[in-house]
Amino acid sequence: MAIIVNLDVMMAKRKISSNELAEKIDITPANLSILKTGKAKAVRFSTLDKICKVLDCQPGDILEWREED
Repeated sequence: MAIIVNLDVMMAKRKISSNELAEKIDITPANLSILKTGKAKAVRFSTLDKICKVLDCQPGDILEWREED
């Protein structure tokens, strides 16, 4: 897929654990893991909004598009 999820990078920059972020945005750690690894087929805007609020970032800091070879 051409969409790259850099959520783990932003979490490291903000020094927040997966469990802490999952709790703050009200999703399960398992669903957060699916999102972090790029295996999610979609992400709700409400979830993206919560992530950006907690991590104090923009959606573009988390999601990146790269052309596939």
